[in-house]
Amino acid sequence: MATEESVAAAVTPSEYIGHHLGYLQHKIGDGGFMTVNIDTVVVTILLGIVAFGFLWWVVHGATSGVPNKRQAFVELALEFVDGQVKSMFHGETHAFVAPLALTIGIMVVMMNAMDFLPADLVGYGTKHLSEHGHFRPVPTADVNTTFALALTVWFLMIFYSIKIKGLGGWLHELVATPFGLKPLWMSPLLVVFNLLFNAVEYLSKPLSHSLRLFGNMYAGEIIFLLLWMLAATSIAGAFFGFVLGLGWAIFHILIVLLQAYIFMVLTIVYLSMAHESH
Repeated sequence: MATEESVAAAVTPSEYIGHHLGYLQHKIGDGGFMTVNIDTVVVTILLGIVAFGFLWWVVHGATSGVPNKRQAFVELALEFVDGQVKSMFHGETHAFVAPLALTIGIMVVMMNAMDFLPADLVGYGTKHLSEHGHFRPVPTADVNTTFALALTVWFLMIFYSIKIKGLGGWLHELVATPFGLKPLWMSPLLVVFNLLFNAVEYLSKPLSHSLRLFGNMYAGEIIFLLLWMLAATSIAGAFFGFVLGLGWAIFHILIVLLQAYIFMVLTIVYLSMAHESH
């Protein structure tokens, strides 16, 4: 979210929006691929410390009697995630998948929720556009973050596919499904079709997994910026900008939680599919 001071400082709406969508970057060498978004890395690390530091504090202060509010909240979250895993996952590594899903769910919620911070408050909306980049505090609005999370799940899916089915079984699945290899003279053609279908499936999973989350959070940022630009135009614009901004912020709470839930559920589903044979 942005404030009216930063709107007044921007020369044009496009410069204003571009200013707020910039990153605080460190370029290694000539930059390009070797560019680190410092704001994304720093905020993600800090959120991890806060989130799991809080869980560690609650767990080490837990009692077997009547739980306090903090303990009750954490227990409800744990039971909810464990119930989701039990209903969707039927493999042998349930003890690993449930904590993984909880970790991903908490981290994505925390990263998404950073979208509610006013832009100027966290220091990336200044009076003058900076040539060094700007601090952007929503890690999931950075496609690098969502791709990193999705690729981690993707590699785990392949790892457990090979672990459960064996390397030979996994490779056989790639070349033998979904069409099979029945007639010997058709086998080379079917192998090609099977590999193409499986390649599309494997490549589409990290793409859809990451871009869904990124797209929703990126769009949320854009809408917040447009509403506060409207608020800076006039008294009527300020009124409608405030009303619409408040409404969008309330609706955005649902988006923040829903996108975290979807990301967590897809993680469970993909790992469950790794344990199943076609």
